This record gives sequence, C-alpha cells and structure tokens, in this order.
Amino acid sequence: MTMNIEQYINILNKTDFKNLYDNDFFLTWEKTDDELKAIFTMADALRHLRENNISTRAFDSGLGISIFRDNSTRTRFSFASACNLLGLEVQDFDEGKSQVAHGETFRETANMISFMADVIGIRDDKYIGKGNKYMHDFADFVRQGHDDGVLEQRPTLVNLQCDIDHPTQCMADMLHIIHEFGGVENLKGKKLAMSWAYSPSYGKPLSVPQGVIGLMTRFGMDVVLAHPEGYEVMSDVEEVAKKNAAASGGTFTKTNNMAEAFKDADIVYPKSWAPFAAMETRTEMYGRGDMAGIDKLEKELLEHNKENINWQCTEELMKTTKNGKALYLHCLPADITGVSCETGEVDASVFDRYRDPLYKEASFKPYIIASMILMSKIKNPQEFLQNCVKRDLKRWMK
Repeated sequence: MTMNIEQYINILNKTDFKNLYDNDFFLTWEKTDDELKAIFTMADALRHLRENNISTRAFDSGLGISIFRDNSTRTRFSFASACNLLGLEVQDFDEGKSQVAHGETFRETANMISFMADVIGIRDDKYIGKGNKYMHDFADFVRQGHDDGVLEQRPTLVNLQCDIDHPTQCMADMLHIIHEFGGVENLKGKKLAMSWAYSPSYGKPLSVPQGVIGLMTRFGMDVVLAHPEGYEVMSDVEEVAKKNAAASGGTFTKTNNMAEAFKDADIVYPKSWAPFAAMETRTEMYGRGDMAGIDKLEKELLEHNKENINWQCTEELMKTTKNGKALYLHCLPADITGVSCETGEVDASVFDRYRDPLYKEASFKPYIIASMILMSKIKNPQEFLQNCVKRDLKRWMK
C-alpha cells in the first residue's frame, strides 16, 4: 500500500475535508467519511516522509499541551511524538502542580496555558457525562479567548480519550486494519468481533468498545458487540453504530456469547470494560466527593468480573475464527494470562504470536494524531506535502 507523495496528494485533491480546518476533533462519528479518509491519507503521507528521512516540520515554534486526567503510556507518548514530528514542543499540564489546586478557575486556566499553544490534547475518560463535556468547555473557553483578542491563535483540541470515544486509538486501529487487509475496498463483509474479556484489574472505561463500534461500522463490515449480561455500553453509541452499518452496507449485531462472536471472525478485539450502570454510579460518587465509595465500587466490580472469568481470548477460541487466523487487536496494555496476571483477557501464547502486529497497530497512533493537528492547522495540506518534498530537508544527518 506504500505510495509516493503525489499519489497521496491526488487522493486529498478528490476528498472534501475543508471543515477539518480550524476545527477540533471530539468524536469520529461527528466527521464525514471524506474527512476520516483525509486524516488516514495524511497519516500515511507523514509516515512515508519520515521513513524517507524528510522533515515534516510545519511549525518553527509553538506548544502542544497535554492534559491527562487518567494514566497513559501509549497515548501520552504518541501525542508528544506527533507534536515533535510537526515541530511543536510539548508541555504536560499537571493540575496537581498548578494553581488549579489553589482554586484557579477552569476558564482562567484554559486561557493561561494557551498563549503560545497550537494544540491541546486531553484525556478525561473515567466519569460518564464529564470527560467529553470538559473538553467542549475547554475548547469554548480558548475560542472565546481568541475571539476576544487574548490569544493570538486558537489552539486545536484533540480528544485523547473521553468517556464516550477514544478517536485517536480507534482510528489507529482502523488504519492498521486497512493496511493488513490491503485497502478499505477489501473490508466489505469482513466480520469484526468487539468482545468483552475478563480482567482482574480496575473497571476500565467504555470509550474503546464504543469507539470501535462507532467507527468500524462505517466501512461495510459486520461488527458484533459481545459482552456478558450487565456489561452494556451507551445506548446512544449503539444507535450510532446501527445507523453507520445501515449506511455502509454492513451490519451491527449484539450477543451475550463470546464464542458466537468469534466464530468465523476476520478480526477480534477482546478487551475488558466496566458496566455502563456502574460507571454512572461512579460518576455520581465523584460528584459527591465520595472517593471511599469509588474504591469500594471498584472492588465490587472486580468481584463481578470473576463471575465471567471464562470470557477469555484463548487458543481454542482463536481456532474458531476465519481459517483460525483472525487479526487480533488490543489497545494495550492487555491483561495477559500467566504474565501480567494469573488469569486475564488473553492467553500468553496468543498475545506473543500477535506481538509484532500489536506494536504495528500502536505505531499508527502518532501519525493519526499528527494528521488531526495538521489538517486543523493547514488550509492546504497538499501544498504542505509538496513543499516538504521540494525543500528536501533531512530529518537527521546520516
């Protein structure tokens, strides 16, 4: 699938992505098919340039600000890598070390950290009804600051995972799938199983399974959401998946049987998440400041998980997939049986067999994020790509 820059430019020339310019990125289903195609294309183009030792600096100076209200490894470093790829420096905003801890208002903070910022990446995924709203409020405050002449430029906001969606992860997953199957045109009718899997760790966010069914249903695939009873995701996102599937010629179905979901699947994505009802309860406790209650709830969730300990991605289950060779996906870190835990989401032998593809899957995320930033900041990205090749500035001297 490797192409030259002119081919990437030709694709962009035939794609309507004008509304990406000067806009934020919150949820994948808020973007058109053409806009997603443009982001995928630019991500591949940026990777092509870097692999050929051509600089992709779009900025001589400027900041990329990261705000992580939950722990992160891959997304944190992917955001930093993306900003660096484009020439931005990264500053991580730690609320615990800021004046927020002393009562500084949210609106004031948003403006104070944005004076020379070109992009702000936020992860806020733990509380239903809070994370995505926090991001929208932040974006509104900096937009107002720019409109009022306080900020010289309006920083683009990129959702690095909220309570509803994990767009950078799911788009990286999707670009990995596109490459593995040799193009979007080959995905029609492919079966993808987004399945809950047992985890002995904390009650994990809903944003990955929701992001997967909200995005993968746009490509004509047969997407199956599998989980034990009681582990439902947001009904609103399920409706999005249904509409997407109908529009793309694919299907969206649900089952409470992991084996049924895996049977003849081309792609499997076994991952744990907390029940939606429990996530709502946790949010209510958070609003009351009941941290002891949240700790107690977490323990109850882990005990509840044990009732479904047989929901594991095993070698036996993988043999039932298409030709026994389904593409295994995970956002990482996975709970690996006998390695990171006694019993977890996936057998160690399955994980080890797919280790290199999993790392490749993760490697798309910096380019996806860089593409999101670039498409928001540069009105004519085709010209930017041409200039990168024309100036032929080496990224590093061999």
